[in-house]
Amino acid sequence: MVTAPDQIARLRAALSLPGTGSSDFDLSPGVKPLAGRKLRPAGVLMPFVETRTGLELVLTKRSSALKHHPGQIAFPGGKRDEIDTDIRATALREAHEEIGLHPTKVEVLGALPEHETVTGFTVTPVLGLVTTEFTPIVEPGEVEEAFRVPFDHVADLAKFSRQGRYWQGQMRWYETVPLGPYYIWGATARMLRALAERLAQ
Repeated sequence: MVTAPDQIARLRAALSLPGTGSSDFDLSPGVKPLAGRKLRPAGVLMPFVETRTGLELVLTKRSSALKHHPGQIAFPGGKRDEIDTDIRATALREAHEEIGLHPTKVEVLGALPEHETVTGFTVTPVLGLVTTEFTPIVEPGEVEEAFRVPFDHVADLAKFSRQGRYWQGQMRWYETVPLGPYYIWGATARMLRALAERLAQ
C-alpha cells in the first residue's frame, strides 16, 4: 500500500527535476499570444493534506458571481501584490484569504516552473504540505466551494485527456482531468499535468 510519506517523497523528487515552463498556448500552436503583451506575475498554492489513505489535494470552485472564470475549478491563488516578499508569499497569502489556510500551517515543498495563461499571467505553482488538521473556511466573494482530490488521481497521466472548442474563430485545445462532478480543465489541469509528468519520470 502506498502511504502519504511515500507520496511526499515522490513530490520532493519530482520538484528536484529540471524542466521548462508551460503555457495555455502549448496545445494550440496555431494560436499565438499578442505581441508586446505585458505579463503579470501570479502565484497559486497546491496544498496537499495528509490522510490515512494518502495525500489529497485541495482545490476550489470559483464563485459564480465573479466576472472572470466564474464557477471554474482552480488552485487558491492570485496576482502578486507589492506586500509579497516573493511569489511563494503570494500563493500562501491568497490561500489564507480564499480558504482560511494560514501560512504557518504549510510546509512549502517547492515550486514548478511558471505557466503562462492566455489572460496574461505568469503563474508559479507552489506545492505545500498542510502540517496540521485543516478545515477550509471559504471567502464567499471568491470561492463557492473547497474540495479534495486524491493524489493518485492527479498523479495518473491516464486520467488526463485533451479536448477542444472553438473560441474567437479558432480551435483551442486544453487539458482536462475531471473527477465526479468537478470538471477540472484549462490552466489548472495543465499545471497538474506538468506535475504528473514529473512524477512519472
